[in-house]
Amino acid sequence: MNDEDIEKDLASRFRDGDERALEQIYRRWSPVVFTLALRSLGDRADAEDVTQRTFVSAWRSRGSFDRTRAKLSTWLIVIARRRIADAHEARSRLRATQEEILRTTAPEDLVRDAPDLADTLLVAREIDRLEPEAQRVVRLAFFDDLTHVQIAQRLDMPIGTVKSHIRRSLQRMRTRLEAPHVAS
Repeated sequence: MNDEDIEKDLASRFRDGDERALEQIYRRWSPVVFTLALRSLGDRADAEDVTQRTFVSAWRSRGSFDRTRAKLSTWLIVIARRRIADAHEARSRLRATQEEILRTTAPEDLVRDAPDLADTLLVAREIDRLEPEAQRVVRLAFFDDLTHVQIAQRLDMPIGTVKSHIRRSLQRMRTRLEAPHVAS
């Protein structure tokens, strides 16, 4: 069986709902989808999420795949590009929401009592659990009070990467810090 016949057989089995075909397709094309997503989004976790969403979307819409119109790999890349666009759109909505909250929140609402020592130690411990590069970015942002641009210049890092590190780190820390309260 030549490569073209293998591809046709794999595409046919996939379209018919063969989960082993999905597994083979994932092993074969997920590195390409992941790389495409990582280059566009600049964040490993977001790229992993887009990769997963791409293959879930492909599996759910496998009935619409027509191998007379496109190769399976081309069809997957089209789906990946849509999921990447979705991720960029979600980022934009999140930024707009955050900016709206900051714009509409009165300054006195932002002032809070000084955190107690236990909270400070808890947050410091969570920062220590971050990846080394994310730790540096978060510490510069919150302890040294540097702007995103200043951090990017100091670490010789793209500003988008700085913002992604901060956003992803805060999400991870929030999830870990809130987890004990969920079980209560």
